[in-house]
Amino acid sequence: MTAEKFQDLPLEEIVGDRFGRYSKYIIQDRALPDARDGLKPVQRRILYAMFTEGNTFDKPFRKSAKTVGHVIGNFHPHGDTSVYEAMVRMSQDWKSRHALIDMHGNNGSIDGDPAAAMRYTEARLSGIAAELLRDIQKQTVDLVPNFDDQDMEPTVLPARFPNLLVSGSTGISAGYATDIPPHNLAEVLDGVLHRLDNPESTVDELMQFIKGPDFPTGSTIMGVDGIKKAYETGRGKIIVRAKTAIEPLKGGKEQIVITEIPYDVNKANLVKKMDEQRSDKRLEGIAEVRDESDRDGLRIVVELKKDVNAQAVLQYLLKVTDLQVAYNFNMIAIHNRRPTMMTLPLMLDAYIEHQKEVVTRRSQYDLQRAKDRMHIVEGLVKALSVLDQLIETIRASSDKRSAKDNIIDKFDFTEVQAEAIVSLQLYRLTNTDITQLEEEQEGLQQLIDKLEGILSSDRRLTNVLKAELKDVRKRFAKERASIIQAEIDEIKLTMDVLIPSEETIVTVTKDGYVKRTSPRSYNASNGQDFAMKESDYLLLEANLNTQHHLLLFTSKGNFIYQPVYELPDIRWKDLGQHISSIISLDKDEEIIQAIGLPNFDEKEAYVVTATKLGQMKRTALSEYKLARYNKAAKTMNVKAGDDMIYAAVVVEGQDIVLFANTSYAIRFPLSEIPPSGLRTGGVKAFALKEDEYIASVQAVDAQSDEDIVIVTNRGHVKRMALTEIEVGLRAKRGVVTLKELKANPHRIFATVIVRTGHTIELCTTKGIKETISVMNLTRTDRYSNGSPKIDIATDGELVTVKRLS
Repeated sequence: MTAEKFQDLPLEEIVGDRFGRYSKYIIQDRALPDARDGLKPVQRRILYAMFTEGNTFDKPFRKSAKTVGHVIGNFHPHGDTSVYEAMVRMSQDWKSRHALIDMHGNNGSIDGDPAAAMRYTEARLSGIAAELLRDIQKQTVDLVPNFDDQDMEPTVLPARFPNLLVSGSTGISAGYATDIPPHNLAEVLDGVLHRLDNPESTVDELMQFIKGPDFPTGSTIMGVDGIKKAYETGRGKIIVRAKTAIEPLKGGKEQIVITEIPYDVNKANLVKKMDEQRSDKRLEGIAEVRDESDRDGLRIVVELKKDVNAQAVLQYLLKVTDLQVAYNFNMIAIHNRRPTMMTLPLMLDAYIEHQKEVVTRRSQYDLQRAKDRMHIVEGLVKALSVLDQLIETIRASSDKRSAKDNIIDKFDFTEVQAEAIVSLQLYRLTNTDITQLEEEQEGLQQLIDKLEGILSSDRRLTNVLKAELKDVRKRFAKERASIIQAEIDEIKLTMDVLIPSEETIVTVTKDGYVKRTSPRSYNASNGQDFAMKESDYLLLEANLNTQHHLLLFTSKGNFIYQPVYELPDIRWKDLGQHISSIISLDKDEEIIQAIGLPNFDEKEAYVVTATKLGQMKRTALSEYKLARYNKAAKTMNVKAGDDMIYAAVVVEGQDIVLFANTSYAIRFPLSEIPPSGLRTGGVKAFALKEDEYIASVQAVDAQSDEDIVIVTNRGHVKRMALTEIEVGLRAKRGVVTLKELKANPHRIFATVIVRTGHTIELCTTKGIKETISVMNLTRTDRYSNGSPKIDIATDGELVTVKRLS
């Protein structure tokens, strides 16, 4: 019966099954290293292919293309690019402490330059790579058929040193990723030797020998606790910092010299990023960034301008560039044919177990070879003792087969011994030869005794392993390149050094146009002719320093943090830059408030925000200084249908005064609002009725003797003492501040806190501006509606009310 051509199967089953098989393949046989030899399959196949071709460290170099072709044709049926890239990486001394391949020609650079094409480069195994393959011909590891069953390849290499730790590994597979840093060979071997003597040793004990990673690019590793955690759990984090020095120059100048950079950092990109700080004017004080690296070593120079604090510039560069990076351990390897999170003890145990098996299998192989040779030597010795009879018997035989049979029957030789005898050359039949055979027999017996002792005693086997590990240590150990520092140094930024102190005028308009203007440009225009659209108006005009900060609050409960020095420097007569070109906002999101601040250090200062429907909250000012400010952050969780209308910096001891549009007002101390973090919704501040909303919010000193000016929607203005509004609790109805009329009642448009001598300005939709001196306003009680100042029928609706002085 023929098989069906088509099968009706669920798609989920097919996809799940096929992806499961694919995942298993790339996890076990592509992307993750083996815990025993620290190699991925492509690396193992490259090394084995070069070994089988005799392309070893003691032979001349051979074209890389030939090796790649051999690997693809016999072991690794994948693209030549992937094979060559793996080959190149094993030759790069800035990627590994001990390169496994020696390569002649351009094998790339620390700047990220690609290697020359494989037809141009030549390669061979390095000296230490020979230790990975040593004894592989003695059946020390399992060999399996290759992809086309035409050849055999090893499942693992003998690996006579702990390559997984020494070379490290990085890779991404399905559901797993690995990041194992390189280590110092001498330290790792010392750790293995200690583990051999103390199988139950702790991570603390092992770290007396294995201090931590040892990167080929040197640099300083900070955070012993992170190393310990990684060794205990397989995961951990360390900080890697470049090696830097500050050198004096003539004329009171200094320069920062970088001679070692963190592992896996692209030097060209690092230099470019540092120079961008200068060209983009994010960091003042850098005169030039130069890459002076040559064949003698890495050297990057950051030359500074005169009288610039080099230490402060260095701290900033550590913060914003890859002069300092975090390295995250994720030590996953294939152990017992499955991906395993490897701790340091487990790594050492997996290696030791593998080495004991390698030494055992090698000893078994050598023992069998020695016994086979001993058997032949014993036959040759016996043959020389009956030489005359033996020759006579052979001469009497008709052919080789007959000769073998005759001497087996007559002298009791075995088939193997008989073959050796009849193949013997005549010149060997001398007195000298018998002496050599006896010496060989004695040597073979000693070797057999030694090998049998190794196989019968775990202690002897361990001693052999120790001796060989010490030999590798003696021949290949290098001094540690990376310095390990117990604690992580905090980066301390001093902005006053990094950012030049310059006075500037910062403006923010209601429509979201922001800029900073130099006093020179401002004075040239005499403060007049400010560039702004007709329908727009200023929310903020303040004299700030470039070292100060700007907070912008939006109707959707967000805030934008901007250092003043990063604001666009634009002339007074030119339109500012729209905030949307700096940070994106929603279409219906508006700027409601702008606040300039010298710092965020005041302990009792809070940002108080309020919504149109009466929600209010306060958050510590210190929470508003953001390290990352490339997008708007949440300051208040505003519900649907509501808008944030107020934001101000308020200090302990102040009162909050709220006005509903219907003229009801309440006053309560700031302590009535519990402090909360960013992204919270706040508490109910006013007991509003349906169709009511908050028209105005004011923060005043608790003992203030100031007055409040109330402006109504009909253009009336009244002045009233703040003491008319008694201090109470939040979430109440409060008291009326206007007389309620049955027809066309007054509704509060805005309020302003004033003293005698202040002036306020009212602006309308038709561009009418009415300036009113507070001293010309008579103080009235709560039941007055004030006096008319704007005729909204002819002058237009009110747009803004602000205090001028």
